Amino acid sequence: MPKSTVLLSRLFYLRSLLLCITILSANAKAQLCSGSLGDAVVNITFGSGGGPSSYVPANSYTYFSSPCPDDGFYTVTNQTSNCFGDSWHTVSSDHSGGGAFMLVNASYTPGDFFITTVTDLCPNTTYEFAAWILNVMKPLRSIRPDITFSIETPAGVQLSTFNTGNIDVTGSPVWKQYGLFFTTPQNNAVIVLRMTNNAPGGIGNDLALDDITFRPCGSKISASILGNNSDTVNVCIGNTNVYQFNASLSSSYQLPLYQWQLSTDRGITWNDIAGATTLTYTRQPTLGDGNYWYRLAVVETSVASIRSCRIASNSVIVNVHPQPITNAGPDRVMVMGNPITLDANADGEQINYSWSPGSYMDDVNKLQPVVSPIADIGYTLYAQSVYGCANQDDMKVKVVAGIFVPNAFTPNADGKNDNWKIPFLDPSFRGEVSVFNRWGQLVYASAGSVVSWDGNFNGVPQAPGVYVYMISFKSGYLKNRRGTLTLIR
Repeated sequence: MPKSTVLLSRLFYLRSLLLCITILSANAKAQLCSGSLGDAVVNITFGSGGGPSSYVPANSYTYFSSPCPDDGFYTVTNQTSNCFGDSWHTVSSDHSGGGAFMLVNASYTPGDFFITTVTDLCPNTTYEFAAWILNVMKPLRSIRPDITFSIETPAGVQLSTFNTGNIDVTGSPVWKQYGLFFTTPQNNAVIVLRMTNNAPGGIGNDLALDDITFRPCGSKISASILGNNSDTVNVCIGNTNVYQFNASLSSSYQLPLYQWQLSTDRGITWNDIAGATTLTYTRQPTLGDGNYWYRLAVVETSVASIRSCRIASNSVIVNVHPQPITNAGPDRVMVMGNPITLDANADGEQINYSWSPGSYMDDVNKLQPVVSPIADIGYTLYAQSVYGCANQDDMKVKVVAGIFVPNAFTPNADGKNDNWKIPFLDPSFRGEVSVFNRWGQLVYASAGSVVSWDGNFNGVPQAPGVYVYMISFKSGYLKNRRGTLTLIR
């Protein structure tokens, strides 16, 4: 590498280090990067639980499968409860939720309880190391955990160290993040992370450990949406707005390369956008709804081939919201003087409803209103989300004087009156229709559905003659009916 490039690179990292590092007192909680961070190039989460950990030094602590390990033992678990006379908190999940954590019951002798070698870091780069710790003890007078984090070279040269001081007892389980900043060596990015428990075991000094990360820290990178005061915009599907994203960064970046990235899973994974390699990016409208997160990743040219050296801006977000799902329900029949309830439904993001017109309706803002029109009428259901996304659907109500039952039909396949039907027998009336022959045999039945008898029973044409029908209504306001009909062939 040319000397000029080396000098520029060193100057960049010195400035980044001055920006990110804050003085950490011996007993203070570590502060996080005040500039911009890259993605976690190391992320130790302890998985979903079970089995001994390779991070525990030999001859220090012994693995124990129970969620209540004794002094000098540890476990990897996703919960702990009712331990040692209920002197421990009940911890029902890890720091981030749903996974496992390392649970340590300190040995009587202070010493190392976690050591790992990290090989995926960028050389001569400032990193933020962080870990989440929880004091699992309840009694106030118990021994409190006191942890020292040490970053070392493989040869044992200490690069940085931080001491948590006494981690206080809390009334309920509280995860706290601790950490430090360090700069990897110029010629070797391999480091050793060591965690040492400085307090003795006994009644207390019991802790949970989770989500250990290493993230590159650099000077501030800021992304914004042109013409917007917020870093988030909300639009509806079909919106054709074009948005321009702008980024600015500190002058401490000497020979930076730029890359805009997109995440469609709320920042969990990021993908490079092809060709988006300047400080601005123009976002075109998208066809589908979803959450679209954007950021600018920056890396010095001298280490551009190492992905773990990238620093990222804040996210700018375009949320594309769907239209509400709106269904005014099926067309209905109403017997004059007998109100009905419309069978509508809708779904969406915090939606409001309204009907139009509001004639003969008890509440225009109710999803399933009661209506009592005096003549045929059409209604429209409108729905709008809190983001302004709207949709609508129509239905009709036919008003009849009563239920007319035909007394004859001719199933002779001439296309005229071939089926016995009962007009306007709406399914909402919950009518149960039965037809019997002169021997009392049931030859046709229908319950809560459209009535249409073709004159057959089990596929066999029935003889001409008089049949008896019975209609039993379950809706509560229509009277049951009984009568005769004639089958003519």
